[in-house]
Amino acid sequence: MFWTRLLSGILLVILALVTILTGGYVLFFTLLAISLIGMQELYRVMKVREDKFEILEIVGYFSAVLYYVAAFVDFERYGMMAVIGGLILIMFVYVFAYPKYTANQIMPAYFGILYVAVMLSFIMLTRNLEGGKFLVWLIFLCSWGCDTCAYCFGKLFGKHKMAPVLSPKKSVEGGVGGVLGAAALGAVYAWATKGDIAGYAIICAVGGMISMVGDLAASAIKRNQGIKDYGKLIPGHGGILDRFDSVIFTAPVIYFLAKLILHI
Repeated sequence: MFWTRLLSGILLVILALVTILTGGYVLFFTLLAISLIGMQELYRVMKVREDKFEILEIVGYFSAVLYYVAAFVDFERYGMMAVIGGLILIMFVYVFAYPKYTANQIMPAYFGILYVAVMLSFIMLTRNLEGGKFLVWLIFLCSWGCDTCAYCFGKLFGKHKMAPVLSPKKSVEGGVGGVLGAAALGAVYAWATKGDIAGYAIICAVGGMISMVGDLAASAIKRNQGIKDYGKLIPGHGGILDRFDSVIFTAPVIYFLAKLILHI
């Protein structure tokens, strides 16, 4: 299991390096594909779909594609328009197919667009910022770095439970260590890339805190639905949402903090 997880992790890093360094259409189509797979995992778990594709699920995917195109062309001009358009399309299906779908299916159908597609698109949007080829790595550095540091600090010093019911193994001490570790990694990365050391450290510290919320949020959904993993796509890791749960939250945070703190 360890070697399977390690090999899968290495392949994921290679994929990230190739797609993000290349950027452009390669990153666009890769993120779109990842988002659609992640949405499919969520739709299956939340019972938006049962055994076969139906119009509600298809409209959800179409709305995600529509949003990605809008964000790629001009996020500030068309992004919000596409997000609202997705809601209108989902509600169109709800109204005119009534009573085929219930509110308990409609809400997660739209939530999937926001939670997966929109949030992950900020990897692409961060990459497209000025200096984005360096800034975009802060998303992964603070999320995966915080997770690793939190695990190590938790093992060594963990005494107080952070979320005893939801995740008994996570500790407050581990969380603090994760945030401090993420800040340190951000500072080192800034020094190596000649970036703003204080700015990168602050961005990674905040991103690290938010990444823990993303991780716990994904765990909460799984516990509510009585499942262990969202899928089996990535050997040793589970599904897309199992691997990108923290990245989903850190991507937009890094984008907006970079614009706010670094004045991009």
